Amino acid sequence: MAPERKLAHRGVFLVFERLSVQEKINFARHLAIVIKAGLPLIEGLRIIRHQISSKTLIEIVDKLIADVEKGQSLADSLESHRHIFGDFFINIIRVGETSGSLAQNLIYLAEELKKAKVLKSKIKGAMVYPIVIFIATVAITGFLTFVVFPKIIPVFTGLNIKLPITTRMLIEVLNFFKANGIQALIGLIVFIVGFRFLLRFRPVKYLFDRSIFFVPVVSGLVIDVNMANFTRILGLLLKGGIRIVEATTITASTFGNLVYKRALTNAEENIRRGEQLGGYLEERENLFPAILSGMIKIGENTGNLEENLFYLSDYYLEEVDNKLRSLTTLLEPLMLLIMGVFVGFVAISIILPIYSISQGLSN
Repeated sequence: MAPERKLAHRGVFLVFERLSVQEKINFARHLAIVIKAGLPLIEGLRIIRHQISSKTLIEIVDKLIADVEKGQSLADSLESHRHIFGDFFINIIRVGETSGSLAQNLIYLAEELKKAKVLKSKIKGAMVYPIVIFIATVAITGFLTFVVFPKIIPVFTGLNIKLPITTRMLIEVLNFFKANGIQALIGLIVFIVGFRFLLRFRPVKYLFDRSIFFVPVVSGLVIDVNMANFTRILGLLLKGGIRIVEATTITASTFGNLVYKRALTNAEENIRRGEQLGGYLEERENLFPAILSGMIKIGENTGNLEENLFYLSDYYLEEVDNKLRSLTTLLEPLMLLIMGVFVGFVAISIILPIYSISQGLSN
């Protein structure tokens, strides 16, 4: 099948396809290398085409090659893949093509994507231990409740002894799951799927994102993560030559949190009216800390906005590291305590009747 026909045949499915962050990093980095070596863009794309293994990226590069051969710019061609690359990626490339610094901008882009990936990895890494403890708790408790305990129940009932309240509670739980286990599982699956479906609606997603700011510990971490991303992306866009109005709009589009997305969209409208970004952020201290709005105001007044934004980005990345360490330190004993409570409850429910039986036999 010819490349054009193949692309047309599969084009409708591209909306369902994704690229990993690492694939985007490699694409930007490799393209920067071949352009920096003095090769024309079209030749660079053809070289990269033979170095990649992702079917999705191969199709995209084929389309880019076809478009560039027809005289389109790389950024214009990437517009049809906006759902994969996003506004930030495309606009950094557009600025590079316009200013003649495409290779340098691609390097900036690869570094930015790498930093974003590292930040996400740190957040995921901090959650590994609690998840492992949670799974271990569910596995041990489930084994004791649904495998060990049912084999002992006939002994208790046969001896007709008075069971402790914990044992009676555990029997009720076991009977409930025996009678309604399938319905409970289906209900849990429906709840999870339904909740994820509801989050597709912007009003529901906005309320969910808003509620995060009322969760102790987590809210501070969410603010710092978003501030690190906000300052780094805005600084990089301004350094690339994009005006602050457009840079604010592009930065807003990179936010997953709709509260911040809406706040920065409104900030863009205020900047168009001649107001300063720092002044707007200062009025929303619940979302943008005072140190951030203050440093941005100083940068706008002194002409050092880009420098201040990069300083703030480093500052908030360090804050994220500190809070992740604190969160991990807090979660470790808390998860162990929760595990001890659940496993201990089941163990006591099994051991107490056995102890009563042994006492009765000895008497």
